[in-house]
Amino acid sequence: MVLGASGFIGSPLTRALAGRPVRLRLVARRPAPVPDGAVADVEVRTDDLAAPGAIARAVEGADAVFHLVAATESGWRVAEGDAAAERLNVGLVRDLAAAFAATGRQGAQPPVVVFPSTTTHLGAGPGGTVDPDQVKSTYVRQKLLAEHVLAHATSEGVLRGVSLGLPTVFGHGPATTAPDRGVVAAMTRRALAGEPLTVWGDGSVRRDLVYVDDVVDALLAAHDHADLLSGRHWEIGTGTGVTLLSLFTGVSDAVAARTGRPAVPVVTVPPPDHADPADAEDVVVDPAPFHAATGWRPRTTLPDALHRTAEALAS
Repeated sequence: MVLGASGFIGSPLTRALAGRPVRLRLVARRPAPVPDGAVADVEVRTDDLAAPGAIARAVEGADAVFHLVAATESGWRVAEGDAAAERLNVGLVRDLAAAFAATGRQGAQPPVVVFPSTTTHLGAGPGGTVDPDQVKSTYVRQKLLAEHVLAHATSEGVLRGVSLGLPTVFGHGPATTAPDRGVVAAMTRRALAGEPLTVWGDGSVRRDLVYVDDVVDALLAAHDHADLLSGRHWEIGTGTGVTLLSLFTGVSDAVAARTGRPAVPVVTVPPPDHADPADAEDVVVDPAPFHAATGWRPRTTLPDALHRTAEALAS
């Protein structure tokens, strides 16, 4: 089943799962569309998963859960003390573990829970260790706390939790209530409007970017190899850092190719006062352990992904 089935990642994941001969339950605040030509037996439910008892109702009888619900309206800039974000990012995972602990599965394997989290690069301390209490970013801290809940439930035999650390995910998905998200989509829209693209500082900050379809493949690989992966955090990415200046130039070129107009300029500007220190940090992950365990690797090149995004947003 998919919690958050109508979202940015949930929508393409739903399309992929619908091609498998399974019973598939889709749960979201808004009705998730059933993909055309679905092979799966699809059940669509709508619910406010933050409401008491909603998670337990949603996951009843499930053998596997893709938990995609998160507070993402402000990206990873969750404000300290934001109770609603805490409820979505941590509380729902606690509800999930409690629901499976309450039902029990005598003689059966514990259910699989695949949980997209964040890269630990944003919260690593000396030696690469991560202590949620020492992480400055509220969003990252909440995600790491949720991972700890899953790891504990896994150690207790309640479920088999697999946490995937995602860097920057981008792209565009049709038939979804969240058609695009993040800096790549925002800059693509600006370029389509003929506006210059602004990059903070000198644009030398490097980021690991993964196209949303490749993330879906990673989620499926995590499910299919859950016995090997459960109880741990696995980094997902390309393993290659792209400077923001190069990225925005690629966006400009992709839009120019789509529209036939000259490429919009990419302009460097000083970081604004509200910039977070994490904005100046390089984030490049090592996906080698996950590849060795599952065979997964990203299939979409950055230029191809940027062209797909420009085509989708232009349409």
